[in-house]
Amino acid sequence: MDGGANIDTNEIPELVSGLKKFFRTGRTRPLEWRRRQLRGIEALMHEKESVFLDALAADVGKPRFEGWISETGFVASDARHTAKHLAKWMKPEKVMTGVTNLPGSSRILREPLGTVLIIGPFNYPLQLMLSPLIGAIAAGNAAVLKPSEMTPHTSAAIAEWLPRYVDADAVKMVLGGIPETTALLRERFDHIFYTGSTAVGRIVMRAAAEHLTPVTLELGGKSPCIIDRDVDIEVAARRIAWGKFFNAGQTCVAPDYLLVHEAIEDAFLHRLTAKIQDFYGDDPEKSPDLARIVNDRHHARLSGLLGEGEIVCGGETNPETRYIAPTVIRGVTRDMKIMQEEIFGPILPVLTVRGVDEAIDFVNEGEKPLALYVYTNDSAKSERVLAQTSSGGAAVNECVAHMVGPELPFGGVGQSGMGAYHGRASFETFSHQKSVLVKSTKLEPPLRYPPYTDGKEKIARKIL
Repeated sequence: MDGGANIDTNEIPELVSGLKKFFRTGRTRPLEWRRRQLRGIEALMHEKESVFLDALAADVGKPRFEGWISETGFVASDARHTAKHLAKWMKPEKVMTGVTNLPGSSRILREPLGTVLIIGPFNYPLQLMLSPLIGAIAAGNAAVLKPSEMTPHTSAAIAEWLPRYVDADAVKMVLGGIPETTALLRERFDHIFYTGSTAVGRIVMRAAAEHLTPVTLELGGKSPCIIDRDVDIEVAARRIAWGKFFNAGQTCVAPDYLLVHEAIEDAFLHRLTAKIQDFYGDDPEKSPDLARIVNDRHHARLSGLLGEGEIVCGGETNPETRYIAPTVIRGVTRDMKIMQEEIFGPILPVLTVRGVDEAIDFVNEGEKPLALYVYTNDSAKSERVLAQTSSGGAAVNECVAHMVGPELPFGGVGQSGMGAYHGRASFETFSHQKSVLVKSTKLEPPLRYPPYTDGKEKIARKIL
């Protein structure tokens, strides 16, 4: 993008200023321009799929199937869905006009916010960079992208290929680490979209407050998974093993810990262990289907969580290859280190409860999670869990997959984030809803104008 995404921090103000100037030309506003960019992103995902899958494998050892289903395929589907429905979303929305504004008409216009900043994470470095961009482009904005420095191969691939498929005057990229992010946050944007840790989310929000810039924060937290005694243990074990160990547990909505009914703990853990073996074999380190931890620091952090509780399966690590086996730990209590922070890795602690009500109390004693899962064949129990807990999203007898459908807004609540996106929600996130009233000049009732008489007031009170 104009010589590459590797720019010095002192060049960032000029880059942002130039992007704002471009936005004011109005080039990003027409429907066809927006559709053209969306089609370009979809084409990029198809035509350079192998490039991105190779980059993801180099950065985090991501299996090709996981890379396709959660990264290239996800983005292509998102772009296609958005392009298909965009004309409808952009259409002015007619609303009722109150009696006090008659004769007149009222409508809501969705207009672009302007120039936005999108900061992406390392765990899904392609999807969580380009999916927000799809929303920003759909709404008619210009954008600066800041991908994670922890996934250099994927970030470099995006920087190389994206400008060839979208309008490079409207989308800029800045590579680098903390200095570059800090410099970007000093600039005044019309919206900031950040995906990552809660700690950095606070930094982003403080910086945005200096300019009164609105933010979308997609954070994380300890997403609980409640397993009732009235459950299909086979199905629950299979789905949880998939959701937890997909991408080596480096998923913001992965089950962070299990709350298992004490009556089925042994049976459930037996099936869960069997499913892990079915998925990854007797030696998961040799499996081509298990990703690796993103860097040495995170590997060391995760390895430090293995000293508490009783390991049911796994526990092996290899710092040279950043491998951690799919690990299940029982005998865990709330005060243990493993329960103090989001795990974000292939380690699954198990706690027991005496029933759904105890599980609800346990969840409500902590921060509101990004996701909550409940496995039960009793619909009354699942509805009770949904009604009495708060979470960004939830699923019954499933995990992780609730974030895939474009019709379901995805986002957090409380400490797990603010704002939502996916599908139309992405378009709305990056749009301003402008309320418009159009009045006729052919009729001018004197009721609202001085002098205010008792007669006028009586009429007004009957109307309003």
